[in-house]
Amino acid sequence: MTVASFYVDAVQAARTYRGKILSLDADSDYRGRSRGITVHRLPSVSRDEVILPEQTLRLLDRNVLNFVGTRDLLRRLGQSTRKGILLYGPPGTGKTHTIRYLATHLPGHTTLIITAEQIGLLGAYMNLARLLQPAMVVIEDVDLIARQRENMNGCEEPLLNRLLNEMDGLKQDADILFVMTTNRPQQLEGALAGRPGRIDQAIEVPLPDEAGRGKLVRLYGKGLPLSDAVVTEAAHRSEGTSCAFIKELMRRLAQASLARDGGNSVISADIDEALDDMLFSGGRLNARLLGGAQAMAAG
Repeated sequence: MTVASFYVDAVQAARTYRGKILSLDADSDYRGRSRGITVHRLPSVSRDEVILPEQTLRLLDRNVLNFVGTRDLLRRLGQSTRKGILLYGPPGTGKTHTIRYLATHLPGHTTLIITAEQIGLLGAYMNLARLLQPAMVVIEDVDLIARQRENMNGCEEPLLNRLLNEMDGLKQDADILFVMTTNRPQQLEGALAGRPGRIDQAIEVPLPDEAGRGKLVRLYGKGLPLSDAVVTEAAHRSEGTSCAFIKELMRRLAQASLARDGGNSVISADIDEALDDMLFSGGRLNARLLGGAQAMAAG
């Protein structure tokens, strides 16, 4: 392949993939190189579907959406246009859902999704990010490759160093946004979490409060005949649980309603049955798997 044809192919790839949600194929060849690119078709997520505290939404707006919207002005003022965001919180609170929301509201951005097991392909991902910028580079469960060095084995530290080098090696005017997620922020290596310019803003994605749980009940139970009293009871009795737990609770209520009267109503007894299966009959392990509050199953 000539140099000219290589650049023609690169430009064509940019036209094909720019603005899409991408990942490199998980299966690599015998040299450890990816075999191709997968284009993901994820559902759009509206702001009304992101059930987070208002303060969290404002942080997302200021540090992601508004930041991206002012990049040209920042560049004119001599400021960096690259940024690193850390989304942290317990499992099941909606970190991945939040990333889908950001991808929906970043028009023209290419989103690259890197799982922990693909971090060995980071160099290829970053080449794509530079070629297809503006880009959002998502690294899920970043603590798996960026945990404190004293807890690493010999194979993990080179991966962390590679991540740090890639982040440091970007030009100040690179239109690349890093979004990393973790369930265990306290385990992150200080070289990543403690140095400005790698992570510029940590944003907590917390367990929902009672008002948030009520919104989640309505969101995930929008096809169910839910009375205001049932919504209030479900929100109150699910204190300390995650978004994922409430989503599963709504499915259990649908099952109970179908078995009782063909799905024509949801009553308090349906909540009793669902919560008993999810929290008590299954014990602490089941509660933890579903994102339930451990204290609810402690007895």
